[in-house]
Amino acid sequence: MCKSSKPNCVFLDKLSIDCNDLDFSAITSSTNLTLYDRSSESEVVSRSVNAEIIITNKVRLDRKQIEHLPCLRLICVIATGTNNIDFDAAADNNITVCNVKDYAAASVSQHVLLLMLSLSTSFLRYQQDINQGLWQQQDQFCLLSHPIQVLTGKTIGLIGYGHIAKAVEKLALAFGMKVVISQSLIIKNQQGRLPLNDVLKQSDFISLHCPLTDLTSNLIGKAEFEKMKSSAYIINTARGGIINEADLLVALKTGQISGAGLDCLSQEPPPADDPLINANLAQLIITPHNAWGTHFARQKLVNGTATNIQQYIAARTQL
Repeated sequence: MCKSSKPNCVFLDKLSIDCNDLDFSAITSSTNLTLYDRSSESEVVSRSVNAEIIITNKVRLDRKQIEHLPCLRLICVIATGTNNIDFDAAADNNITVCNVKDYAAASVSQHVLLLMLSLSTSFLRYQQDINQGLWQQQDQFCLLSHPIQVLTGKTIGLIGYGHIAKAVEKLALAFGMKVVISQSLIIKNQQGRLPLNDVLKQSDFISLHCPLTDLTSNLIGKAEFEKMKSSAYIINTARGGIINEADLLVALKTGQISGAGLDCLSQEPPPADDPLINANLAQLIITPHNAWGTHFARQKLVNGTATNIQQYIAARTQL
C-alpha cells in the first residue's frame, strides 16, 4: 500500500552524515522511517519500493530507478547539492525534489578561513620543520624560513554567492580583506559584481561556492590559472569537478599560483593513486570533504529535512 496516514520513508545512506550522535525524532514522529547505513544503486529499488519518501545524501536516483518506484512522491536530498537526482525523471513522475540550503554556512566558512590562514602562514611547512627538529636546532628563538602573510588588505574573490559565500564574506571583512564577487554564469550584468576574468586577475584568494553543473564543470582550468596572480591561492569547499585537477597540479608545480586548499575532489573517496594526494606539495592542503561536518551542521541538516517532510505531509493531507 503506497499511501497511509504516516508515510513510509527510507533513508538510503545514513552513515554519510551520522556518527551515532544525531537526533532523528523530528522525522520518526511523522513517518515510518527505515534507516540504512549505506545503499548501492542496485539496492535502491528493493529498499524503496513501498516508500513514499526517500532521503538520500549521495546515492543516485536516476530515471530507471525512479520509474520502478510507484509509491515515491518526495525525494529529500539531505544536502544542498542535488546533482545526484534526475530532475526530469522526477518531474515526469510527479515527484517533488527538495534539499536543505542553509545548514553549513558557519561550518564551511570557518573551514575556508582555516585553509586560507594555513596557506598564508605556511602552517604545514612550519609543522614539518618542527617535526624534523629544525626549530630545536636553531641558535635563535624563532623560525622564519617560510613566508608569512597577513590577510588584511588582501582581496578575496567569491565565485558563487549563496549562504556559505556570504558567511565567508563576513569573516573576510572582519580580517580587513576586500571582497569581490563574480557575476553569475546565468544572470549577466549584476550590479556590484565583476566578470569572472576580472575576479581571477584581481584576487589574492579565490573561493569557490557554486554548485557542480554542466556550466561549472571544469570552470577553473589552465586558462583561468593563467589569469590568476602567481601569488594567489584557490580554495574549493564546493565540489571537486569545478576545478580541472590535472591543470591545477600543473599550476602548482610550475608556480602559476602559490597554493590551493581543497575540501573536495572529483572522485570521492579518492583512489590510492590520486595525483593530487600523492603530489606531496607543501602548498597544497587537502581535507576529506568534511568542512560541513560539525555536529551543529549535521543536526541542522536533519532538522531541515524534517521540515521539508512535514511541509509535504501538511500539503498532502489537504488534497
